[in-house]
Amino acid sequence: MTEDSVVWLEEVGKEDIAIVGGKGASLGEMLRAELPVPTGFAVTAQAFRRFIDETGINDELFGSLEVDVDNADILRNAEKKAKKIIMDAKMPLDIENSIRSKYREMCKKENEEVFVAVRSSATAEDLPDASFAGQQDTFLNMRGEQNIIDAVKKCWASLYGARAIYYRVKQGFDHRKVNLCAVVQMMVDAEKAGVMFSSHPSSGEPLTIIEGAWGLGETVVSGSVSPDYYMVDRNSKTIKERKVATKNIMHTKDPKTGKTIDLPVPSDKKNAKVLDDDEILKLVEFGELLEDLYGIPQDIEWAIKNKEIFILQSRPITTIKKKEPKEKAATTAILEGLGASPGIAYGQAKLIVDSSELGKVKDGDILVAVMTTPDMVPAMKRAAAIVTDEGGLTCHAAIVSRELGCPAVVGTRKATEILTDGMKITVDGEKGLVFEGKKEIAVPEAAQKEKSVISFAKSKPVTATEVKVNVSIPEATARAVETQADGVGLLRIEHMILGLPKHPKQYIKEGKADEYVEELVSRIQTVVDAFYPKPVWVRTLDAPTDEFRAMEGGEGEPIEPNPMLGYRGIRRDLIDTEHFELEVRAFKELIKRGYNNMGIMIPLVQHPSELRRAKEFMRNNGLDIDKIDIGIMVEIPAAALIIDQFLAEGLNFVSFGTNDLTQYTLAVDRNNEHVAHLYNELHPAIMKLIEHVIIECNKAGVKTSICGQAGSNPRVAKRLVELGITSISANIDAVETVRDMVARTEMQLLLKGAREKKNS
Repeated sequence: MTEDSVVWLEEVGKEDIAIVGGKGASLGEMLRAELPVPTGFAVTAQAFRRFIDETGINDELFGSLEVDVDNADILRNAEKKAKKIIMDAKMPLDIENSIRSKYREMCKKENEEVFVAVRSSATAEDLPDASFAGQQDTFLNMRGEQNIIDAVKKCWASLYGARAIYYRVKQGFDHRKVNLCAVVQMMVDAEKAGVMFSSHPSSGEPLTIIEGAWGLGETVVSGSVSPDYYMVDRNSKTIKERKVATKNIMHTKDPKTGKTIDLPVPSDKKNAKVLDDDEILKLVEFGELLEDLYGIPQDIEWAIKNKEIFILQSRPITTIKKKEPKEKAATTAILEGLGASPGIAYGQAKLIVDSSELGKVKDGDILVAVMTTPDMVPAMKRAAAIVTDEGGLTCHAAIVSRELGCPAVVGTRKATEILTDGMKITVDGEKGLVFEGKKEIAVPEAAQKEKSVISFAKSKPVTATEVKVNVSIPEATARAVETQADGVGLLRIEHMILGLPKHPKQYIKEGKADEYVEELVSRIQTVVDAFYPKPVWVRTLDAPTDEFRAMEGGEGEPIEPNPMLGYRGIRRDLIDTEHFELEVRAFKELIKRGYNNMGIMIPLVQHPSELRRAKEFMRNNGLDIDKIDIGIMVEIPAAALIIDQFLAEGLNFVSFGTNDLTQYTLAVDRNNEHVAHLYNELHPAIMKLIEHVIIECNKAGVKTSICGQAGSNPRVAKRLVELGITSISANIDAVETVRDMVARTEMQLLLKGAREKKNS
């Protein structure tokens, strides 16, 4: 972002520490993640630095700080002098006007002159190895433009409080290099508030600590009241400890003056518990979300009004002590399978036979099943890892786990025999191993650095070959957007449909077709809106009958010997036109809402007549296909071999579905762990089919892409770039690696061309 003097919090993130400090960057990051954070703006550290430089107080200010900080009287005098220098200086007019303008916009949105909190955010505050928290002042319930201006200056002045001066000197921070951003944030008139540590602040154990009191949270932060205390075991989601304190005073807003005042706590609340169990567990959930967002345990300030939870601040916990390594568990894996989704997880195994047992899986548990099905997705979201008996790298468990960022090992053959409910295990989703007990697995130093809160975003290389991302479930959208992908090369709607409470035919049977269409629109819109205006290619329904049969109302699905070769893809839609019509209605509604970045991709075509009939059907049902990109999946060898005939029908793009293309070409069931070793996306026959299609499409000016599992393989990506593919769509966890390979390959091709030209 540009270094403007005053910016909206939504415009900043973790990469902007130097501009808005740790607190401001954290608030912006949380707003981007759609957490319930009150909106506001930041008067940047650059504005503060301009104030120091343009008013000419630089030398006088920093000269006043060169004192013996161990002498209390001298230190207090230094504070008094420095603060007076700040308060007497005139704020640059353009900064003042920007503050006034932003505040007026906030008031306009609320149709009243709003109350705000003005908080300090030092540029060296909230670092993983040091915390300046609480050293600068906060001004609550401020209202009116001039009061906001004054509060910002007081925030700036508080950078030179005695405690802050002392701390910086003792920690070796140069006063001149520590700037301060003032965050102006909508005030939450809290009924109750407090602090929370997402993990134990001393040991780092998965124990969430919550402290709460009545009124505004400053009583808890400042220590002026003894708060209620709650300890929650994150693995079992049980409240292990609850201490209800006697709370004598509360900070609140005076309804007449708007000022923050202290009031006695009403007698019926003095010894009453501040939080009920639902609120405690909801706070724990937010704590886990924040810990996942930043990668390390968090110290969080929260508030509740009318049962609605607000997150006011989140910073790293800096007090966790490193433990001496304990005796390691057995080093021999008890199960081996395919590493389908990377990561390490430890927890209790929960064996799931069917959907009726999904409630067994609590947050932090490890879901174990013969194979996952779409109706298991809610439990998969709670699970710390997934382990299955069956499946390959393109099975349901593998695809969904990668999108959720959940470690997974599939195709173990006997997980449900060896593992028992409650058994504690460690899952290594990278190597495809499962260990009994807690296995200490070294995490590469590079991976540890990636988890740092204050890590500057890696610059995204610009490539001629677009690098897109695959998305299957709306819940994965935020992770997909974070990849900075050039769009979505595959949005699978079958996973969205299979996640609904009943079969599409049941909606139709009950006269609820409109409800079904809106469900589709809502789920697809989540993705196309997040990526707008980047392209999102939505694939029409492609799910085997055995997956549909498990849904309510799915009893009428045909029973097929091999569903992968059966009633699925476009062949299903051209027979079940009643459902195809509902899909078209959803596409029309999304276009009506302005999402012109959506393309439609038709799966499992094996003859040009299927493409022709699909286009005619969409056109006859009111979809203007001349104003939207239409493409096909090339996943049957027949489609690759006669691609010229498909091009003659009129296409905007084709995308290789290598999961099916590989299994159909090599006669290898992609979900059969017994023949998984034969499944090879780089087989010469596969690459020859792909090369033929790319050559023909390039001649015709039609875009080519890949959205199958092979697109996440850097070796395949390299070969595809060399063949001249237009774009590559990879799994969420593979986008960065593939993008790097694409950039490297393009550079190699350029250098090769330059050498050949020089030598010719």
